[in-house]
Amino acid sequence: MRNNLPLILGVSGASGLIYAVRAVKYLLEADYEIELVASKSTYMVWQAEQNIRMPVEPLQQEQFWRQQARVESLGKLRCYPWGDVGANIASGSFRTLGMIVMPCSMSTVAKLANGLSSDLLERAADVQLKEGRKLIVVPRETPFSLIHLRNLTTLAEAGARIVPAIPAWYHNPKTVEDLVDFVVARTLDQLDIDCIPLERWQGR
Repeated sequence: MRNNLPLILGVSGASGLIYAVRAVKYLLEADYEIELVASKSTYMVWQAEQNIRMPVEPLQQEQFWRQQARVESLGKLRCYPWGDVGANIASGSFRTLGMIVMPCSMSTVAKLANGLSSDLLERAADVQLKEGRKLIVVPRETPFSLIHLRNLTTLAEAGARIVPAIPAWYHNPKTVEDLVDFVVARTLDQLDIDCIPLERWQGR
């Protein structure tokens, strides 16, 4: 029987919002409860990548993410304004399965590595670290500078798991979604969540 605690999904202003969309899709289809917070920059990325305006109002934003994921009613999804630092996910007393930041910008990585909490996403991630809970960061950048690498190392030393958005090919991907799903599946593996049909490596 799976754990019924909610999972926090942070979406920062990095390219690759499809990773977050596919995570929402599979988690909702598996009847998970998602607490989603998108950073201020995410609104601009939606506009730049898809020419779509993401709503600001939480209930409208919930419907937006459900529409993008094509999951209208399954699971539970709650969205938060990026500036609502008084939300429940900003407190260590709010119990969770952990938190995923996907995609994660290098700006967000730098703030998390240095303990800065200027918005709800950063505060929620900082809480996971201080409470000793699981924080999974999916950086979407290339190449990494030395500063990026040092910040990622700092996060790893603090207990975060780093899962770069790097797909594999041994599962014979046929579509872009197949490549994305591999990364999402390996990310969810860090929380012992197995809800994505993935052909795993079986050896030779």
